[in-house]
Amino acid sequence: MRELRKLFAGGGRQYGILGALVFIIVFFQIFTDGKTLDPINLINLINGNAYVLVLAIGMVMVIVAGHIDLSVGSVAAFVGIVVAQVMKGLSFPGLPEGMSSFLTVFIGIIVGLIIGALVGAWQGWWVAYVGVPAFIVTLAGMLLFRGANQFVGNSTSIPVPQEFKFIGGGFLNDFGPDFGFSNPTLILGALVVVAVIWQERRSRVAQRKMGADIAPLWVSIVRLVVVLAVVVGATLLFATGRVGTSFPIAGIILGVLVLGYSFLTNNTTIGRHIFAVGGNWRAAELSGVNIRKVNFFVMANMSVIAALAGMIWIARSAASGPGDGVGWELDAISAVFIGGAAVSGGIGTVAGSIIGGLVIAVLNNGLQLLSVGADRVQMIKGLVLLIAVGVDVYSKRQGRPSIIGLLTRKRGGELDVSPGAKPAGTQTPTPSAGGAEETVRPPDQQPRG
Repeated sequence: MRELRKLFAGGGRQYGILGALVFIIVFFQIFTDGKTLDPINLINLINGNAYVLVLAIGMVMVIVAGHIDLSVGSVAAFVGIVVAQVMKGLSFPGLPEGMSSFLTVFIGIIVGLIIGALVGAWQGWWVAYVGVPAFIVTLAGMLLFRGANQFVGNSTSIPVPQEFKFIGGGFLNDFGPDFGFSNPTLILGALVVVAVIWQERRSRVAQRKMGADIAPLWVSIVRLVVVLAVVVGATLLFATGRVGTSFPIAGIILGVLVLGYSFLTNNTTIGRHIFAVGGNWRAAELSGVNIRKVNFFVMANMSVIAALAGMIWIARSAASGPGDGVGWELDAISAVFIGGAAVSGGIGTVAGSIIGGLVIAVLNNGLQLLSVGADRVQMIKGLVLLIAVGVDVYSKRQGRPSIIGLLTRKRGGELDVSPGAKPAGTQTPTPSAGGAEETVRPPDQQPRG
């Protein structure tokens, strides 16, 4: 059973929600007569929910640091309307049409990212250096940038150029002989297979060099078989869609972000500092962590991510309008908490947040396929979020292990002394009950009269 624990290394809660995702997919696959895993439905599911999954990547860092961001929907909408206005007003009459279109799209994307960075710097300054709690700052931002969206766009919809739609609804261009599959999707899947095998081998080599306890070879083989089966299955599904489609560009953008931010949170100094601040900011400060810089970074980064999500949305919907972004912050926060993040901060993963976002996406999609009304969809989503967070909080208060922990507990109550193991009943420390301000910043960062 100890080797089984190594097979599921990475956290029981994350694998638990992954199991829930698999169960939901199988459930809807059966009751929708196979429509859930239909290639066309899967492509639409990725394209239609990419913006929420992108937002979840930034939101998990905010929540891990002990904050919340209620403004992401309004920021995304504001950036979307500005980008649409900019691209509408750009023209390069002296250039060929192709070059002119490329410059228009390129400048629009750059402007959107810059605006996102400026908005993030604005909100990050209030949180990190003035000391206003992030909840208040982003609540104000939600109102401010929602109004700015309607002011800039005059409460009307503004279309975007055809070329810009590629990032939100485009696909990899097909090429080569016709084998009945999308060739670029097959190549992308093959690259992922190679990357997974390389990463598993690299991990074992690194553990051997450090003298760490290495899992038996059969554990790595089983893990590889499971992961590669999922990758190959997904590749074949996406590669067998209707002619002219392949893996969505929005999905590729999402994949790049997942890889980049997973590396940032797991393998960089700033990533470790984010977890340190969220887990115990007093200890982090005593360890030399610059809390102000960490708080500024997570808030500024969230707005840049929101800007990108807003551009993906308007590219898919072909226009930017006053109704964009409504409720997005709730979907992103739900995805993060369902994916295993702790309410008190200090715990959460990018991969877990993506899985949580997929749970919401598949749930929405499956209920729509079953013709469930929008009112009941909202009720079911609310119950799923409440149950997911409630079980997590209750388990921590009781000091109970996860499902994987129960499966891997040694007989006779023998303690597991493997690296990273905690004594039975150990709970993650939570901030003291000193109010919202105390969980946001140290006393020396309080605003002074």
